[in-house]
Amino acid sequence: MRILVVEDEPAISEFVERGLRAAGYTVDCAGDGDTAEQLALGREYDLVLLDLLLPGKGGLDVLASIRGRDSQVPVIVLTALGAIEDRVRGLDAGASDYVVKPFSMEELLARVRAHLRRPHQTTADLLEVGDMRMDLRTRRVERCGQEVQLTTREFELLAYLMRHPGQVLSREQILSSVWGFDYEPGTNVLEVYISYLRTKLRQNGSEAPIETVRGAGYRLLDRDA
Repeated sequence: MRILVVEDEPAISEFVERGLRAAGYTVDCAGDGDTAEQLALGREYDLVLLDLLLPGKGGLDVLASIRGRDSQVPVIVLTALGAIEDRVRGLDAGASDYVVKPFSMEELLARVRAHLRRPHQTTADLLEVGDMRMDLRTRRVERCGQEVQLTTREFELLAYLMRHPGQVLSREQILSSVWGFDYEPGTNVLEVYISYLRTKLRQNGSEAPIETVRGAGYRLLDRDA
């Protein structure tokens, strides 16, 4: 599998490249945002490791270009920006995971393996549950025939729920599958995004079909409005 490493610090780039190659991956490296964008848009990659603070085009701009071309390729952000607001900003921009420097090679390889073995797209481009319809290719969402505008993280959360209609999904399952890393204990980020989705999915006076199962998690109800 081919991985693109985008990192402007030579020591870190060489460290990551050596570890990935030793694990059997093919690796390309870019030391600035403009080169990274050219490589990401010109070649097929199975995963991208992306620093945010880059010379030239910034990491978030590179991420936006990648997502504009391919909504499914895993992108793991590597950065010294560890504050929760920085993590949220990166995730909302479309990052699949977030690793704060300094990090161990063992941890990074474990995250890479987890994302490469995780199915990022179903065999079909469309998901339909009850009165909701999601096009994975165009990232368009409709409920009751009305388009619903979602952020990247809201889209990924709803897609995960729609892939498991009627199933009770625990907080841990959802956070692991949608956010891809462990949040601090007691975080309410999932509850916040569930609230966002419920607000946006209300149509024609009907409530959003996302049920809270007390003590267990959440369930997407397979029903029409």
